[in-house]
Amino acid sequence: MDDIRRQRTELENHLIDELISGRLTRREFVRRGTVMGMSIPLLGAIVAACGGANDTGGSSAASGGSSGSASVKPGGTVRAAIVVPTGAINPVTVGDQGGLCMLGQVGEFLCVANPTTFELEPVLADSWTANSDSSEWTFKLKSGVTFHDGSPLVADDVVYTMDLLSDSKGTSQALSVFRGVLDKGGTTAVDDSTVKFTLEAPNGNFPYLVSRDNYNAIIIKAGTDPKDFEKTFPGTGPFKLDKYTPKVGASFVRNDDYWGTKANPDRVEFTFYEDEGPQILALQGKQVDVVGQISVSGGRAILNDPSYVILDIPSTAHRQVHMRNDKEPFTDKRVRQAIALSLDRPAIIQQLFEGKAKIGNDSPFASVFPSTDPSVPQRTQNIDQAKQLLSDVALSNPSVKMNTEKAFEIPDYAVLIQNSAKAIGFTIDIFQQSATQYYGDFTFGGSPWLDSTMGITDYGHRSVPNVILGAPLLSDGLWNSAHFKNTTYDSLVKQYNAASDVQSQQGVAKQIQELLLDETPVIFAYFYDYLGATAGNVGGVVITPIGHVQLEGAGFTS
Repeated sequence: MDDIRRQRTELENHLIDELISGRLTRREFVRRGTVMGMSIPLLGAIVAACGGANDTGGSSAASGGSSGSASVKPGGTVRAAIVVPTGAINPVTVGDQGGLCMLGQVGEFLCVANPTTFELEPVLADSWTANSDSSEWTFKLKSGVTFHDGSPLVADDVVYTMDLLSDSKGTSQALSVFRGVLDKGGTTAVDDSTVKFTLEAPNGNFPYLVSRDNYNAIIIKAGTDPKDFEKTFPGTGPFKLDKYTPKVGASFVRNDDYWGTKANPDRVEFTFYEDEGPQILALQGKQVDVVGQISVSGGRAILNDPSYVILDIPSTAHRQVHMRNDKEPFTDKRVRQAIALSLDRPAIIQQLFEGKAKIGNDSPFASVFPSTDPSVPQRTQNIDQAKQLLSDVALSNPSVKMNTEKAFEIPDYAVLIQNSAKAIGFTIDIFQQSATQYYGDFTFGGSPWLDSTMGITDYGHRSVPNVILGAPLLSDGLWNSAHFKNTTYDSLVKQYNAASDVQSQQGVAKQIQELLLDETPVIFAYFYDYLGATAGNVGGVVITPIGHVQLEGAGFTS
């Protein structure tokens, strides 16, 4: 162990101390070690040298979001159904599930988070390290990677990509990740294979922000106009574009010059759908082989049918119920608290998910995050207290219109909220819209999502809470549909981001959890398992809980 320690940085040795002291389980140690850029073999050696410290927290393989692939036949065409992209496939401006899935077919990231363990795994980067306060991160790029046109991947490509995504004066959806963290000019090429990120403030979880969790962060060739991306889908990935038709579908063919393991299918085809129901029917009618996401409420026809394989992966994906803090009736936090107290969360989880979800406590801190403080009391239904809060406020017209996206279980969730509010004397009128209508142009003043007084929004999984702590809740957050402005909260998030160890993160997390329970700008009632489905004779499909459908290993078993 002494030999290992002499070669490790101060931050890495601190992590080892946390493992030895028992403050981290083995699983938490491995996960945190991958964030620091330590390899899985090295982390395994450290655990072994520590005598298997905290063995009960062992890491598990990434099987939850994947169908078996051992016996798939080579070649063939695999057909998938996904939700229709709401806008152009532009890596800078994509902000929806259908769009990110399209980017992921041809583009690759510096690293990816394992769908089940949340451990970081290198892709276009071979390794990364941080300085002592995590304000600078240095990434070494993998050699031998080429773009679809044969050009080699070099550091200038990463710099170009990150400058586009982090330009605070631009229209990048990735500003939801990078605002206050990385600005244009903060990414520099040390040499052709080395990239340095100089951050605006220390950030202990930064590698996740340039991973697949930041779905805009596929690396594109320097000089590429992102507005033209949809024409050819240029990238470094295992598939190349065959055809893309907006609002209809797309097809891709194997990239035979791919730098890594070649894709198994000769071809993959995606059909776009506005709603879940037709996707299920297409699978049942053998028109598609894969459905990228299903819900329990919409997928009951196939959930227990042995003809289909259900891909079930626990996640931090959730629905946010925002209540605009700057508009009546939600200017008084007691009204917001009353709505939250009216909800029977265990009943919601059972009715909507048949138990395939975890209870939320009105903050982004899901129980799966190591930094979540479990000592913060869980909010439970309390009808009497909710009624009293509304009585104390004495609203002249206790009612509101709630905008909802017509997708998955969201309409059913809206009705449950409506009924719960009715029980405390508060009227909610539901207005359903398609995803395209609900998200609009993703800007304040042009999006029912961001402009509505009350709404329900689909939020994808993240492996760390940073993005959800920021974009929807910071005073200047790009996705702040609640119009929540709280300087104490803003300061706490900066402290959380700067923390480089789990113990420090958890100390700040407790304060954030308690503040959000008190203010209740957004209701986080549950974090649901992410479900996908395949035909029974299809294997090797990988889904991620943020919405990617990876088909490079897919094929038919019979």
